[in-house]
Amino acid sequence: MVVFRVTENINIKTTDGTLVKYYKLKKPSSLVNEAIYVSTFEDFTSLKRVFLNVADKYRVRIIEETKIRDLAEFPKELGISNLNEYSINKRLEYKYKDLNSNCSDGELRSMYLNEEQVNLDKQLEGTIKEDISIVIIGNLGNSISEMICASTALRHLNDKLKKRFRSIKLDIYLNASDNKYYSRDKSIFSNQNFVNKVSALSINVKEMCEYDFFIDASSVSNRSYYSHLSYIDSWLYKFGIDYSKINNSEKYNTINISFFYPKKELKEKLSKLKQKGKTLLFHPYSANIEKSIPQESAKKLLNDLILKLPDYTIVSVLNLGSKFDTDRYVDLSSYSHGFLDYAFIVSNMDKIITVNTATYHIADAFFIPTLTILTDSKKNKNIQVYSNSKTIYVKDKSKNFSNFIFQADSLILYKFEAWSKLKTSRIIKLLETF
Repeated sequence: MVVFRVTENINIKTTDGTLVKYYKLKKPSSLVNEAIYVSTFEDFTSLKRVFLNVADKYRVRIIEETKIRDLAEFPKELGISNLNEYSINKRLEYKYKDLNSNCSDGELRSMYLNEEQVNLDKQLEGTIKEDISIVIIGNLGNSISEMICASTALRHLNDKLKKRFRSIKLDIYLNASDNKYYSRDKSIFSNQNFVNKVSALSINVKEMCEYDFFIDASSVSNRSYYSHLSYIDSWLYKFGIDYSKINNSEKYNTINISFFYPKKELKEKLSKLKQKGKTLLFHPYSANIEKSIPQESAKKLLNDLILKLPDYTIVSVLNLGSKFDTDRYVDLSSYSHGFLDYAFIVSNMDKIITVNTATYHIADAFFIPTLTILTDSKKNKNIQVYSNSKTIYVKDKSKNFSNFIFQADSLILYKFEAWSKLKTSRIIKLLETF
């Protein structure tokens, strides 16, 4: 965590219109103060950048973290501690600023940031209260996939706490200062019925002292365990829960769409498709080109699916770049504008073919049989926990003909060879095993 004050009053607007207000500290002042703020290392870095873009007079001043943590009113930290994260990071930046290392920035930080396993039950020992409140600061994951899995780990945390306490109030303060996906991130966590409130960082010390416990989610994705464990197990480990004692069958995802009201046109469209027969979602592209099916291979696969699966209507929420002269292919891209729109579409499918995106995590929440095409075999650890998912691994066989530092597509051989060998018959055969 980072504790700081600001030099001038200022308001920061999030993407959903929320105003995060910062007030200049009036001296002398108590440390339990509305003008002293707590945030994550990531959000604090973004906030400094926002201040710099506004005017030079808007600055932040660091307050020693231990002074705030030592307050009798300050909540107790649960899970793996992030104590002194800011000072550790700044020391690393100074020490290694001129170092040419094969380690990435995240790997380097991981060597110094705390990763030691903790036991949540032991951390809760001595707690007399029957009704507790917990605040989580920071984003639980960077992508939709990670946040869905973090929500599953949160559900297990909440269930574990319910066995010990009469009630739990769980609030989350997300990175928001320069987070263009804040509205999306907020919708993912607000969707969970055990989450009381989702707000925007920063949170002032006076408000934070109203909670009994806190969890600092800052920089978790930089930890080594995050790359070695599945997303769900990584967050369970962070929370101090032994993930190995939880069966995979209990690590299912949940997404609540019962209070979501999609557009009337979308509901009617999906209703008509269901009346015609079975539906198959085809999702061949990712934001990461390395995870995506090449365009020509995707078109060929789609044509084959239309031809060889006469009982299905093929659905996509992506613009696949071609018009198909058939009523057995439907493009719903104009109806998918947000997380819940897409989740609603997924929930209405009978089966799914996707590349490595959040789609298979969303599908698990609705028990939709899903075939995921992976280009990185290491990612299989995130799918193995899902009973309704199967995978096909396409190994990259490309070779760079250039001996120079620069990359040139024209000098990469066999780039699409693995995709050309992916047989539709194999995909259909796996689909039929569901």
